Amino acid sequence: MTLEVFDIESLDLDARGVARRDGKVVFVDGALPGEKVLARIVRQKASYDTARLERLIKPSSQRVEPGCPHFGMCGGCAMQHLDAAAQVAIKQRVLEDSLGHIGKVSPATVLPPLHGPTWGYRYRARLSVRAVRKKGAVLVGFRERRGSYVADIKTCRVLPPHVSNMLLPLRALVGAFTQPDRIPQIEVAVGDQTTVLLLRHMEPLSENDIALIREFGDKHNVTWWLQPKGPETVHPLDRADVDKLAYTLPEFGLRMPYRPTDFTQVNQAINRVMISKALALLDVQSDDRVADLFCGLGNFTLPLATQANSVVGIEGSAALTERALEAARQHGLEQRTSFATLNLFEVDVQWLRDLGRFDRILIDPPREGAEAVARALAALNASERPKRIVYVSCSPGTLARDAGILVHEGGYQLLSAGVINMFPHTGHVESIAVFEAE
Repeated sequence: MTLEVFDIESLDLDARGVARRDGKVVFVDGALPGEKVLARIVRQKASYDTARLERLIKPSSQRVEPGCPHFGMCGGCAMQHLDAAAQVAIKQRVLEDSLGHIGKVSPATVLPPLHGPTWGYRYRARLSVRAVRKKGAVLVGFRERRGSYVADIKTCRVLPPHVSNMLLPLRALVGAFTQPDRIPQIEVAVGDQTTVLLLRHMEPLSENDIALIREFGDKHNVTWWLQPKGPETVHPLDRADVDKLAYTLPEFGLRMPYRPTDFTQVNQAINRVMISKALALLDVQSDDRVADLFCGLGNFTLPLATQANSVVGIEGSAALTERALEAARQHGLEQRTSFATLNLFEVDVQWLRDLGRFDRILIDPPREGAEAVARALAALNASERPKRIVYVSCSPGTLARDAGILVHEGGYQLLSAGVINMFPHTGHVESIAVFEAE
C-alpha cells in the first residue's frame, strides 16, 4: 500500500499514534503525539486503518532512545520510545478523559501521580517458552509485539537484573530437558528472600530433568515450583519451600506470604507507595470500622488493621482469604480483622446493610470493576453511607463507570483522582480515586 504523511494527534493505550485522514482514524505504530510521519497503511477496516511508521519527518521533543535493544519486537513494553514523565502525563489524560466521557464526572482535585522505579520493577512475570526444532534452540521471554511467537530476547530491563540474567541460562536448561517442546511457560515471582520459578510441564519430568533444575536452583538461588496439569496441581519441588515466598510492607511492619500463582502487584516498590497513599486518602481514624472489598491477600486489609478499630476483608477466592487470615494471625491482628469469601460481582444493597455500617471503604477490584458494589453503595440512605471511599483501579473505563454511579446515583462527591505508574513503559493505567458522602 502507498506511503502517506500523517500528523499524530494523540496516543492510544497500545502506544500507537492516532491520526485522522478524511475523518477516519489511523493508528500508526511507533509514532508519538505532535509528530509528522511518513507511514504505510498495512490494514484497512471499516472504522479505522492501521499503518507502520516508515520515517520521521518531524520528531517529538519527548521521543527518547528505547532502553532495551529488543523494544519494538518484544511485546512486553509499548512506550520505551517516550520520555517516562510524558508516559505518566498521557496516562493521566486517559484517566481524566475516561472519567469525563464515560462517567460524566470530574475530580475536584487531580492528584500528583505516584512514581516508582521505571526499570527492574517487574517482580511478577509469565515467560513463554518455545523449543524451535528447526533452529535447535529454545526461546524464553515474552510474546512478540502484535504476534503469537515468542520474542527472541536475551535481556529484559523491566525485569529485576538477576531475573534478566537468567533468560539465557533458562534457554540452556530447557534445551537440556528430555522433552523441551513440552514446556510452555515459566512464571516468575520475586520475593523478599527467594525468587520462585514455576515450571509448567505438560509431560512428567525425568530424573535427569529434576537433577538439572535442582542444579540450576542452587546456582541461581531459585526456588522451584511445578505445575504438571491445571492450577490445582501447582506445588513446590521441595515441600519445605512452601512458605518461603513473601513480600514486605516495612512501613506497617508486615510480611505477606503468598503462593506463586496468587495475585500480587507486579511492582512491589510502587505497591508500598500506593498502600501508604490510599490509607492517607482514606483518612482512617482509630475508632473506624472499615471494609476492604476485593481484599486478596490482605494487601490493604492488614495495613488498615494497624490504624482502624476493625477491618472486614471480602474476596472471591477462598485460598486468598485463608492466607490473609493466617497473615493476620502471624502479626497479632486477628482480633481487629475478619475475612469472608464472596462473589462481589453479585451483591446488592441488602447484603451491604446486613454487614452493618462502615465508616470507610476501600475498593480494589480487577479490571471488571465493582459495578454491583457501586450500585449497592449508591442505594444506601444518607445515614448509612460510609464517610469516604477510596477506589484503586486497574481500568480507567470501569472506574469511570462506577464513579458515575457513585456520584450521579449515590450522591457522592469525587474529591480527587490520579494515576499510579505501576507499569512503566506499558499502556496499562493504574489509578486511585477518592469519594466523599455529601
